[in-house]
Amino acid sequence: MTDPYARLANPIPVTVLTRSAVGGTTDDGIAVIVMEPSRHDRAAGVECIACATAGDVRAALFDLLQSARDGHRPMFTRVVVDASALSDSKDVIDRLTPGKLPALGLRDHAVAKNFKLVEVL
Repeated sequence: MTDPYARLANPIPVTVLTRSAVGGTTDDGIAVIVMEPSRHDRAAGVECIACATAGDVRAALFDLLQSARDGHRPMFTRVVVDASALSDSKDVIDRLTPGKLPALGLRDHAVAKNFKLVEVL
């Protein structure tokens, strides 16, 4: 098992898709993360732990990187985050924008060191 918090030589570029049918086929070396909307209604500003965990792009990126480092999947050179199913993709974009939302633990710092938001479509 490798150090989950180690820094890669170069950050991996991340593209966030905010509307459907932007992309098409994916090439080798591209990992795709699909963000899904909450499965139930909730009051504004309140989120259950299941929805918070499932919708955390930082956790998804960290798990993806660790899976590749451990050899469970091929290493990738780019990530596409499909947030088109979300009613508001602002939270996903804010979590990937440096200085926008604070890091809550070592996992978030590892994501900030190893991934870089390069475009929003």
